[in-house]
Amino acid sequence: MNKDIFYGVIPALMTPCKADRTPDYDALVKKGQQMIAAGMSAVVYCGSMGDWPLLTDEERMEGVDRLVKAGVPVMVGTGAINTKSAVALAAHAEKVGAAGLMVIPRVLSRGSVISAQINHFKAILAAAPSIPAIIYNSPVYGFETRADVFFALRKEHKNLIGFKEFGSKEAMRYAAENITSNDEEVLLMVGVDTRVFHGFVNCGATGSITGIGTALPKEVLLLTHLSKMAATGNAEARVRAQELEEAMSVLASFDEGPELVLFFKYLLVLNGEEEYRLHFNETDELNEEQRRYCEKQYQLFKTWFAQWVKQGGVITECIS
Repeated sequence: MNKDIFYGVIPALMTPCKADRTPDYDALVKKGQQMIAAGMSAVVYCGSMGDWPLLTDEERMEGVDRLVKAGVPVMVGTGAINTKSAVALAAHAEKVGAAGLMVIPRVLSRGSVISAQINHFKAILAAAPSIPAIIYNSPVYGFETRADVFFALRKEHKNLIGFKEFGSKEAMRYAAENITSNDEEVLLMVGVDTRVFHGFVNCGATGSITGIGTALPKEVLLLTHLSKMAATGNAEARVRAQELEEAMSVLASFDEGPELVLFFKYLLVLNGEEEYRLHFNETDELNEEQRRYCEKQYQLFKTWFAQWVKQGGVITECIS
């Protein structure tokens, strides 16, 4: 079972749409290939960033299939209202040769019931036994996977190899103290863009899943490299990683709010990627004030980064 992708940076792809507001699979594949060419280890599709609640299971499978056929390593999101859909998505991932699985808790129906979530997780893991899987822990889904549940699942399903934490700093530390430090074979993935330094340096993360990295791949890869060096005790890398994370903090914080897809798609539009201008629901859009704020913060960061990156030292070492 190949776990290499979990030691890198994995951007969560958004689903571009055409003028008729149906998925633009050609643009999706193009973006996936761009991310791998930039140095990412894989991509996620369909997580929250991919608008999974707005797509049919068939549309999601089509996106996965197209990415895999194009040679893009894909971690497949299994978010679903019912277990039957999640299992079908996992089985499809196994069938087409996806590189990984992101196991997401059951939502809406019995979401806070531990036994219901355990059975949900088991069904997904059993449907794709050859694919390395990580559990996605997020307060957004209304259920926190604790250590006892995780290891009970891992005992039965050896394809469960890691944990993605999207919650607070305290939640990530809990995962490090009680889950990934319990078993050296279990991997921790940073799941939120504002916790990269904390995840790698203080919690021993092996990789990260990013939203802002779809718009700023070079900068996010640099932050990750600096954070990994800081985790070895490199004093200069520690300072530079914190400087970069702080400068990117406003843009990264879009990852934490309900408008994350709207903001990150708009950043891609600012990059010249017009295929991300539309959303599946016509009324889903940023207001003028949000767009103006986003533009100013993006320009501020890019101006700062262009000067900061010229300092040399460990920055140059990480880029070269």
